[in-house]
Amino acid sequence: MNPRIESLEKMIDGPRDGALLRFSLGNEYLKAAAPQQAANCFRAAVERDPQYSAAWKALGKALAEAGDAAGAIAAYEAGIAVAETKGDIQAAKEMKVFARRLQKAG
Repeated sequence: MNPRIESLEKMIDGPRDGALLRFSLGNEYLKAAAPQQAANCFRAAVERDPQYSAAWKALGKALAEAGDAAGAIAAYEAGIAVAETKGDIQAAKEMKVFARRLQKAG
């Protein structure tokens, strides 16, 4: 296993476990071409912090890479709502583009 993933996995359920840890672990799984594990991590990140727009965006990407277009679109839509509420205009724009591409492909 990737040493970075191993290191982050050891921190789960510890005092430093939280949205950022789960987000970081998800990114490592994406880099390792493991989109389903990445999606699980990003889902855990948004459960811990539903306002984490970057995690919503990453969840959409992971689900799309795992072949779950409907799940990816739903994640992007949730992320767009969060990003717009927070004033994170760039993230909202990016997620709208990604969602539109998936809708056109489907």
